[in-house]
Amino acid sequence: MVIHNSLRLYLDSDTFTIEPVYNDPSIVTENIVIRRNTGEIRLNAPAGRVAADEEVMTIYGIIGFIRLIAGEYMVVITDRIKIGRIGDHDLFKLKEYKVISFARNNLGLSEAQINEEATYISLLHSHLQSGQFHFSYGYEITHTQQRLSEIKGDKRSIWERADERFFWNYRLQSKFIDHTKNHHDQDLSNFILPIFNGFAEFATAEINKKTFTFALLSRRSRHRAGTRYFSRGIDAQGNVSNFNETEHLVIMESKMNGLTPATPGSLTILSHVQTRGSIPIFWAQINNIKYTPKLQIFDDSQTDHAFRRHFEAQKRKYGPQLVINLINKKGYEEPMGSTFSKQIDILNDPQIKYFHFDFHQECSKMRWHRVSLLLDHFHSDLVSQGYFKAAMTKDGQTRVSHKQISVVRTNCMDCLDRTNVVQSVISRWVLTRQLQELGILSPNESFESHDQFEALFRNVWADNADIISCAYSGTGALKTDFTRTGQRTKVGALRDLQNSIVRYVKNNFMDGARQDAYDLVLNYDVHEVGVYPFVDTRPVHLKAAPMVLIVVFAMLTSALILPEDHFDTSVLLFLTFCIALMTLTIRFIVANGMHYVNWPKLVPLGYDLPVSQFTSVSQESKHGVAEMEMGWKNE
Repeated sequence: MVIHNSLRLYLDSDTFTIEPVYNDPSIVTENIVIRRNTGEIRLNAPAGRVAADEEVMTIYGIIGFIRLIAGEYMVVITDRIKIGRIGDHDLFKLKEYKVISFARNNLGLSEAQINEEATYISLLHSHLQSGQFHFSYGYEITHTQQRLSEIKGDKRSIWERADERFFWNYRLQSKFIDHTKNHHDQDLSNFILPIFNGFAEFATAEINKKTFTFALLSRRSRHRAGTRYFSRGIDAQGNVSNFNETEHLVIMESKMNGLTPATPGSLTILSHVQTRGSIPIFWAQINNIKYTPKLQIFDDSQTDHAFRRHFEAQKRKYGPQLVINLINKKGYEEPMGSTFSKQIDILNDPQIKYFHFDFHQECSKMRWHRVSLLLDHFHSDLVSQGYFKAAMTKDGQTRVSHKQISVVRTNCMDCLDRTNVVQSVISRWVLTRQLQELGILSPNESFESHDQFEALFRNVWADNADIISCAYSGTGALKTDFTRTGQRTKVGALRDLQNSIVRYVKNNFMDGARQDAYDLVLNYDVHEVGVYPFVDTRPVHLKAAPMVLIVVFAMLTSALILPEDHFDTSVLLFLTFCIALMTLTIRFIVANGMHYVNWPKLVPLGYDLPVSQFTSVSQESKHGVAEMEMGWKNE
């Protein structure tokens, strides 16, 4: 079953009518009619009269529906970019979208509700504009090649077979999904388009006069999704923050490959998968506008159970786990490593091999080549792990010859910068073996000497690092100079400093809204809560302090630019007063730093903050707290 790839949307004052566009007019079409006043859906409803106010537009899929104060909204794809092709199926990236209100106007809302609605709409737009959304109408984009081979006989529709972890718009599609489940004669599956959020890049490459496609896809889990400091660690269900599944692909026409019988139109596809995710314990770094957030490890009775659930799920999906922990063995990160190691020992699972590699210590003083020590440590395990390989014929038949039997799970504190460096090194090692098997490289040859492909590989992995990092931290990744060039440079270090400063600003003063946008799209129900959460309830003196600082700074600047002959005792006294007031104000703001952090407001955090004024924070502690204040630095 293939999802409709082009639709015509008819809008009038009473209904939305959606029908597929076919090149062949003889094909019997189907349609969906949605009543705007009730939200009622009807498949293949009789054609009504053409309304005088009818508007027609072409769309390329329905992202889904969201219910806010004024009622429902439909989000549709109005433009797309083709990014690649696997077999007979094209893959696309969202380029433009439109949010269409069911309500004809806002006359039924108060002025306060109109403003509240505008806030929610702004959050929705910010999420859709900042994400990297990918989809396909025939290729099941939420799955790896190996999982696809394992569900080959599953006759259910694409949305039912999708990996729900990476089905980013699952909640937005619940209107169509629920209708399909509840009305057996009203199957809307051809209109339900799964979308994943993450990274996808396809590139045609040539080595030794042999052409192939290299692709890299990173799928971000919708569970426990969010921003760097507002989504850390694990939940009771075993989901971890910033979980990404990364798959690299090599696609080659079989006629180019002497190891596979040449069938016209057939392909040989090789795949390798790695994962990353937050350290699977209950922990957080609590913002306070200082450059050093507070690190908290929660002493929670559920830790053992959640930790076990996480790894049981990972083993079911990927097989035995090769766990690489890259955090520092000393200093502020040390307690995290000790707790992780302790939980591994408690679990005592022979299918989990754990290795703590202190990245900063091992690779200090620009000794980045020492990342290869990881390959030496896990060499036999990586050889045994293997990779997926299959021959795919033009008629869709797949013959699998290799399977990947385990996975490398890598983490650092953020699962961004250090993690990406290590994943790219492992990918390089595996890709070399894959290209050798295909006969693209000779048995003892590596692709480092092929400058064009070497640059392509490095840049694709660096782009992947930037996309994953932007989604979580708000900036591009650090250390990408090594990923792009193979060397750690002073220019790269300066760029990292710039990104670190931007991260500080965004993580403290902007990420609350970004987290709210994640929550609104993925799990927050406006009507269930029924209260406006965006009211600033801080006392007046706390709200006024930043304004006082700005005014005093302006006055000080004005006094300093006076002509020199105007300086007298009164001016000097005024300057002294301004400097003293500015100093006191800054000290006050820093001392009350948690009041100036941009906290998320829709979904309570999983821990207490010692500030009663935060309406967004649950007042009932979910965890006992063992607090440790330590130094902090960017990865």
